[in-house]
Amino acid sequence: MNAMKRGIVEFIKFGFVGASNTVISLLIYYMFLWINPNYYLLGNVVGWVVSVANSFIWNSKFVFHTQFNGMRDALSKLIRAYISYGSVFLITMALLYLQVDILGWSAKLAPVINLLITIPLNFILNKLWTFGK
Repeated sequence: MNAMKRGIVEFIKFGFVGASNTVISLLIYYMFLWINPNYYLLGNVVGWVVSVANSFIWNSKFVFHTQFNGMRDALSKLIRAYISYGSVFLITMALLYLQVDILGWSAKLAPVINLLITIPLNFILNKLWTFGK
């Protein structure tokens, strides 16, 4: 398979993993909103931490077929995953704050809109840096 086709297949698989991450993250986010609407940022943090762990497991096995050279290599890639997702997470938090607190957008709708930015950015960072493909 040529590199372009392989990249497209990886992006589609990444999308499936991302869909599960989104469901996990949004369920946690909305659970926090249900508990107290003022906890939207905390819900976003907790949802993110859990979804990155899910992402790392599935992306390493299903998307990028990563073979780890021992525990140190696996830990290094896990740290890279959290840094990659962390950078995008900071962008998401800033956007969420801007959208909800400054622009008055719905706290329920804003994270869904942000996915249009974060999905492609996360794919590129994970492919090129986290898993080094």
